[in-house]
Amino acid sequence: MIITNNVSAQPLTTFGIDVALDTLIQVNSEEDFYYLDQWKDTEIKILGGGSNVLLTQDIHLPVFNINNKGYHIVKDSEDYVLVNIAAGETWHDAVLWAVDNGYGGIENLSLIPGKCGAAPIQNIGAYGIEIKDVLHTVKAYDREHGVIKFFHNQECDFGYRTSNFKTKWKDKYVITDIILQLTKPDHHIINTSYGAISSELEDRGISDPSIKDVSEVVTHIRQSKLPDPKVVGNAGSFFKNPIISKDKFIKLQSSHPDMPNYPAGADVKLAAGWLIDQCGWKGRVIGNTGTYKNQALVIVNHGNATGSEVRAVAQAIQKDVSERFDIKIEPEVNIW
Repeated sequence: MIITNNVSAQPLTTFGIDVALDTLIQVNSEEDFYYLDQWKDTEIKILGGGSNVLLTQDIHLPVFNINNKGYHIVKDSEDYVLVNIAAGETWHDAVLWAVDNGYGGIENLSLIPGKCGAAPIQNIGAYGIEIKDVLHTVKAYDREHGVIKFFHNQECDFGYRTSNFKTKWKDKYVITDIILQLTKPDHHIINTSYGAISSELEDRGISDPSIKDVSEVVTHIRQSKLPDPKVVGNAGSFFKNPIISKDKFIKLQSSHPDMPNYPAGADVKLAAGWLIDQCGWKGRVIGNTGTYKNQALVIVNHGNATGSEVRAVAQAIQKDVSERFDIKIEPEVNIW
């Protein structure tokens, strides 16, 4: 564990917002998690890859940066493996590791930024797959009792971009590892149902794709739509796709027949990016911030933007979508 004081958060988040952290604590091993006992009665902040955080002010609470590493096979059966992945591993690196080893199930989640420990909190998802579809167990440090606990998939109460770790368990646990159940060769379930994937595969002349093909196609699609945070500061999709009732959707569809929509149980999920685009926000620049030219769902830092400026743009977008469509869109990004 490494503790430093008065640290700039700029290189620690993909938005690149320059605020000061009073105390930064680097957690580099499983043993380091037990040092959290020293702050048992203190409010803390947990920072992984910083890819889903907007900082709007200096942070005076202790900030724990999760950096533990490692992969190991927990169980190896004929048709699947259980793989333990440390929370500090970068998510995309974990996807590449799985694909390179012939393990399937997370190839559709290629190039999602952030670290593995954050994946269950948000129930990350893309192109028809969510982490809940492959997650077997979460290991987490219990701050109150100072022990590592195991939570099986069903206990996490996964929903759209949420879980118990984001709601009723917030601040109670710090995720140390995730255990994924991944398929082995001859048992892969290739998911190309998302239109963009099937179209790109067709353009490449691939009719029987492998998990590597899917991973490469998803990576290509994401790179074409989303800005590289190393070049333009951003946190990916800033808003969650809203879910509305079928009755409300039918009324909206009558005046917007081309509105993208997806089934969500008894309800309907809409594309937040489309709604924002219809309000004229795609590519709009406001001072040092604005939205990305290729994807209205992404708010960017064009350089030297403050967190308050970014938040103001987000609030203006919410207002416009609400006034035009009577739909409330909520941030996917955590705002500190």
